[in-house]
Amino acid sequence: MCPANTNKKKIINDPVYGFINISFESLFDLIEHPYFQRLRRIKQLGLTNFVYPGATHTRFQHALGSLHLMSMAIQVLRSKEVEITMDEEEAALSAILLHDIGHGPFSHALEESIVPGINHEELSLLFMHALNMKFNGGLDLAIQIFTGRYPKQFLHQLITGQLDMDRLDYLKRDSFFTGVTEGVIGSDRIVRMLNVVNDQLVVDHKGIYSIEKFLIARRLMYWQVYLHKAVLSSELLLENILKRARELAGQGEELFCTPSLHYFLFQPVSGTDFFGGQKLESNTKIPANIINNLEKFAGLDDSDIMASAKVWTDHPDQVLSILCTKLKNRELSRIEIRDEPFPDEYITAIKQSVKQQHRLRNEDIKYLVHAGTISNNAYSSEDEQIQILYHDGNLKDISTASDMLDIAVLSKTVRKYFLYYPKDALGSSI
Repeated sequence: MCPANTNKKKIINDPVYGFINISFESLFDLIEHPYFQRLRRIKQLGLTNFVYPGATHTRFQHALGSLHLMSMAIQVLRSKEVEITMDEEEAALSAILLHDIGHGPFSHALEESIVPGINHEELSLLFMHALNMKFNGGLDLAIQIFTGRYPKQFLHQLITGQLDMDRLDYLKRDSFFTGVTEGVIGSDRIVRMLNVVNDQLVVDHKGIYSIEKFLIARRLMYWQVYLHKAVLSSELLLENILKRARELAGQGEELFCTPSLHYFLFQPVSGTDFFGGQKLESNTKIPANIINNLEKFAGLDDSDIMASAKVWTDHPDQVLSILCTKLKNRELSRIEIRDEPFPDEYITAIKQSVKQQHRLRNEDIKYLVHAGTISNNAYSSEDEQIQILYHDGNLKDISTASDMLDIAVLSKTVRKYFLYYPKDALGSSI
């Protein structure tokens, strides 16, 4: 905490939006907390910088960008006579600021590799409960909005929904830092077109073209950036390193680890273990065992993984050494993608080739050869729909309002099959 005479209403210079205002002192206190400062050391896009060198931006930057858009959205809605109190504004800003605080090292790349069975949304909520204790209930309202239990549902939609501030920031920010111009969206324009009808977030009809571009950009960014073959290859490599390390730890093998990583490798903590089977409420004290797990998790960031992997390149275990050397030197495996599953005989031929080349046991091949699926859809028909508001007060779903987009196509989940294996495998020439 800062001295009482310190000015906490700061201005932060952001490369995407320019100046971002920290309009409440409580927000500054949250930003200064070690839990939040940790986000400076977690890359927004995992190992995407292996493909797009500029993609080294962090969860810290994304959280501040989302905060900026939320502040803008609240002012826009107020100008359209939507009632939002100062307490609600402060709570909504706190909720969006903390919406990704539960991310672990390399963000989505290791989503459930550190603590199996728990996602970053659940951890974000746990962090919020812990901070709420530290700030004497100051986040009660923010937690209600974050979890969708506050009566004004449109505030929750601004945090998680088809047009939430999270998506509007990450598409624009990720496009900016990767240099992929197909992902550029008019986030400012979309925010200024937001409105509320019957407690639901809607878009003024003048913003329909911006929404169309947003949906197309989202689809393109997934295939060109988030699900790029080399990105997928690098993230599978990282996952396999953690899996192998955990397997060796379970066998009692000695492994160099930072203290926090050692905690989760040598005494695996599942999602159930993490919470101890308890459901947390805003006004309840978090048990010591859960706080201990959270503090250990809060000690993890990208550097724990990379420092350990560098040391593991010389580990006597052949598989771990191979994997870590590949990560250190960016020796990515090949990814083949098809619309149909790969024939079993094709996969078997590649496995046999890799086994012979690296002299591996059958049970170790899975770390170098792996078949799986990836999927993507730009518009979820299962979530609340994007409604377009016309001058006469009528609402139309974007699927009927748009004369350009085929929403049936955009909302369809596209599933593709991939095969992951070393580039020097004989199967690469099959």
